[in-house]
Amino acid sequence: MQLYRENYINALHAELLEMVEKHLTPVAMRYGYSEVPLETTIKWRPMVLVLGNYSSGKSALINEFLGSDIQKTGQAPTDDSFTILTYDDNADPDSSIHVTEERDGNFLLNDPAFPFESMKKHGQRFTAHFRLKKVNSPFLKELAIIDTPGMLDSVTERDRGYNYQDVIGDFAQIADLILVLFDPHKAGTIREVHTSLRETLPARTFEDRVLFVLNRIDECASLNDLLRVYGTLCWNLSQITGRKDIPMIHLTYSQRAGIDSRNRREHDLGYLHYLENQREELKKAVLEAPRHRLDHLAAFVETHSERLGQMLQALVNYRRKRSGSRMKNLVTGVMLSLGCAGGAIGALLVSGILGGLDPVGLMAAEGILSAAFFLVWILGIWKMAARRFHRSQLEQPEMLISLKTQTHQDNWQAIQGKVAAFLEKNDGRFSSGIAKKDYEAMLAVFQKGSREIREALNELSALRPGEPVMEPPGPFLASLELEKKATDGKEKSSRSRRANSEE
Repeated sequence: MQLYRENYINALHAELLEMVEKHLTPVAMRYGYSEVPLETTIKWRPMVLVLGNYSSGKSALINEFLGSDIQKTGQAPTDDSFTILTYDDNADPDSSIHVTEERDGNFLLNDPAFPFESMKKHGQRFTAHFRLKKVNSPFLKELAIIDTPGMLDSVTERDRGYNYQDVIGDFAQIADLILVLFDPHKAGTIREVHTSLRETLPARTFEDRVLFVLNRIDECASLNDLLRVYGTLCWNLSQITGRKDIPMIHLTYSQRAGIDSRNRREHDLGYLHYLENQREELKKAVLEAPRHRLDHLAAFVETHSERLGQMLQALVNYRRKRSGSRMKNLVTGVMLSLGCAGGAIGALLVSGILGGLDPVGLMAAEGILSAAFFLVWILGIWKMAARRFHRSQLEQPEMLISLKTQTHQDNWQAIQGKVAAFLEKNDGRFSSGIAKKDYEAMLAVFQKGSREIREALNELSALRPGEPVMEPPGPFLASLELEKKATDGKEKSSRSRRANSEE
């Protein structure tokens, strides 16, 4: 069967989602790793998040991409809403590009077809500033764009009515590409931009998903003016991000928005001719969002399978240490009970109270006293020791696992709270056997599944648009199913052998 690049991408996407749904989500939900199915935030189309200060030209650039004036533009803040721009599959493709349907935030947050259900936590003020626009622009056929309110200097959470940085972080976490726009007049000096680049984005997404864009370059009076602005932005970004290297900055402008401004002013704009390739490269990068989605899904599978594996390893180690502690306390209780009973019998013999008992009677008395001492131990000290052990593990969950590498340490930072919460909720009572089986499953996904995913992506990267491939992608899901069946078969065989030996 021949598959073309676009179909290959769709097939890989479907199989990756199925892998998450079948292998990761059940384990994640069982151990409190996630409150919602993991596939919830990745099942929709690829998304491009557009950020920037209020004068950076976000809406103008989006209109340039879409080929029509869909978003309001202006020098002052014109739109304080988060707007999801997506393609209308039912619209007439031959009609002029326009908004075919609008829906409010309540629709977006409550429709399971969209990945925004978890954002209800931001409250009604956010909901009132959240909306959907369906547009019949061909640019949106394979992706969606998230337009955002412009960042400001002095605005606070109290002014907006919701935590802007938290909302940006949630969108950044599910976006496949993030454009951070600057303009020549405020090249990286807005306070909210600083907070986003310094704190929010590094904590919620990966560096390679962020593209820096110097927009509205047609407003620079000359090439020298552009170079001055570019240098200023490079300096500001190096200070904000803390990076020693200068990040790549894409240069662009909107021809649609720039016509009037160029007519009003006499600028030496001959340099724009040499930067057309920059505009095209940015547009191409945005259109590659579906390809980025596959890379991000692969990273999603790798990250969550590794973290789940580490979480399960900690839980298995907890049960092992718990069993060892209980056995040690049990043996200690038996020895102390026998010792205390022997001492008590000896004291009673010396006092003459048990002087008339024969050896059999003395042994019976010692047995009764030992049982009594052991019962006191089990009901009191043994339970107290078990609770002390449990509390100590909750206070120092990092003692449950080895953190040899930086990757282990980074993953542990993300899951240690979940480990402690699960142990506290269940008081340490869960099936060690099931946890071990789940750990082996996560290990198989991380090691075998991730490797085969990357091999499929490497094959995809070699394909050109329109070039066919003869074999369908996605051997990894089937191989994991076979491996799971083989493991289940071995477990059944082992149980059968044990049952036969017992008979």
